[in-house]
Amino acid sequence: MPQVLMYTKTPCSYCSRARKLLQRRGIDFTEVPVDRDPEQERQMIERSGSRSVPQVFIDDRHIGGYADLAELDADGELDPLLGR
Repeated sequence: MPQVLMYTKTPCSYCSRARKLLQRRGIDFTEVPVDRDPEQERQMIERSGSRSVPQVFIDDRHIGGYADLAELDADGELDPLLGR
């Protein structure tokens, strides 16, 4: 099963929305808070090309932020990425 990783900060309403979407869909994910860890934030920016959060990855594929994740879900494209 693909690994889902989400970089987050607190507080962040979009991070909360992404977290709830993943939880509602029963998708296991690893959350990496970057607000207190400059090295993790640097890694997030390097991997995603963005400073905004959340940044969601499925394996090594960059999904984007909450809006991108929600769009994939609404279009029925999230499950195939997860091998469902």
